[in-house]
Amino acid sequence: MTTNLTFGDLGLSADILEALKKKGFENPTPVQEQTIPLLLSGEKDIIAQAQTGTGKTASFGLPIIERITPGLGKVQAIVLAPTRELASQVAEELESLTAKRDIRILPVYGGQGMDTQLRLLKKGVDIIVATPGRAIDHLKRKTLKLDDVKFVVLDEADEMLNMGFVEDIETILSHVPEERRMLLFSATMPPPIMRLAKKFMGGYDKVKVASKQQSAANVEQIFYEMYEKDKLRALRRLIDTEAEFYALVFCRTRAGSDRLAAKLSGMDLDVEALHGDVTQAQRERILAKFKRGHSTILVATDVAARGIDINDLTHVINFDMPDSSEAYVHRIGRTGRAGKTGKAISFVAPGEFRKIRNIMEVTKTTIQKAYLPSGQSVIEAKRNAMKAKVFAAAEEEAPQEFHTLAKEILDSGKPKQLLASLLKMHFGGSMHPNAYPEIMEPERRSAAPSRRGFDRRPSSSRPFKSFGKSGKPHKHEAAVFKKKKKAHF
Repeated sequence: MTTNLTFGDLGLSADILEALKKKGFENPTPVQEQTIPLLLSGEKDIIAQAQTGTGKTASFGLPIIERITPGLGKVQAIVLAPTRELASQVAEELESLTAKRDIRILPVYGGQGMDTQLRLLKKGVDIIVATPGRAIDHLKRKTLKLDDVKFVVLDEADEMLNMGFVEDIETILSHVPEERRMLLFSATMPPPIMRLAKKFMGGYDKVKVASKQQSAANVEQIFYEMYEKDKLRALRRLIDTEAEFYALVFCRTRAGSDRLAAKLSGMDLDVEALHGDVTQAQRERILAKFKRGHSTILVATDVAARGIDINDLTHVINFDMPDSSEAYVHRIGRTGRAGKTGKAISFVAPGEFRKIRNIMEVTKTTIQKAYLPSGQSVIEAKRNAMKAKVFAAAEEEAPQEFHTLAKEILDSGKPKQLLASLLKMHFGGSMHPNAYPEIMEPERRSAAPSRRGFDRRPSSSRPFKSFGKSGKPHKHEAAVFKKKKKAHF
């Protein structure tokens, strides 16, 4: 979201404005519009409630770059971030805003070579972007001096507290001068955040940006009810049905992420797993591969996904439901960006319906219940996708050697059989509805308990808005329903 104001209206210098223009930025986001003037002209600390993707890095980065002394070679600002990825991303963004000023910025986090960090710190650095743990390491070594710090930024403060960094943050703050400005950015404002503010901040201005959830008009939000054991089959069904599937899939645990990624990989899908046990080198390789589209599914935990910013995601899948509405908003905000549409899909297991209901109440958003497509609908979708890809490929001229090879193959006299073999080789997978057995929807208490069990139809036997009405249940399932009905009545 942009406003009618331009960056030129906020009091930034000409060289900074030129750097923003080269990046294609003309209008500030709401958090930038409110925060930048306060940091440039005021002297108070700032608490800003804003989510990832709202432009908060530039909102604190631009004023800091304006107000520190270029070429001093002493740490004048320290930005604390919860994850390596976010620290690296913030440092990279700040670097792009320096407008050729002699300002040295160094990301400091675990997984990097300590020798490299020591060498660069010794040469002199103006802005440090660090994870709390690695900042503590350098303070203990006395290789990081914060005596000249003018600005302290806590980015994603709520997440740092959730990860148990509160003591580390307090230790770091005890090393900075009392005469410094503190900027706290957080998506939520739980009591621990306010206690931290009361303890370490003086008088402060408060900035609040409307929740991204209120502007998620480009994100279609739906949920499916299913048993835990059916989630993998449901996910595969959706992957095979959707025309495009470039997705971030959320799991609750590291072990769960690894298990799901392994099973999807066994289905010949291009998938990677990202969680806290992944080394920094592996993380960078995984994210680079995913951003280039060489893998199309990234299975991640909430903590590992912090800082990931990819504009072209088509789907966010809550394979495991988040524990809070705030986590849900963070997750789904990663699709439907840059004017594109996206889809947020949640798998709701028995006993979790209250979670999805609470999310709707807190975010004031309707999340539509949907029903999985039938096996026949999946096959039709796959057939249509295959034909579309083949016809699209035929629009591009192939080199002459392929024309020669095609003629030789067609001259064999078995064009239909040969084409079918080529399609199977290229696309693989089964084209029979039996490959997608029906998935039962869990039983949930209703106003008519006497019919519990009988109403548990396969989820695909009801209308699904993208595919119309599906076929009948399989014979063995019909027998189960008949048996249950007889036993009940």
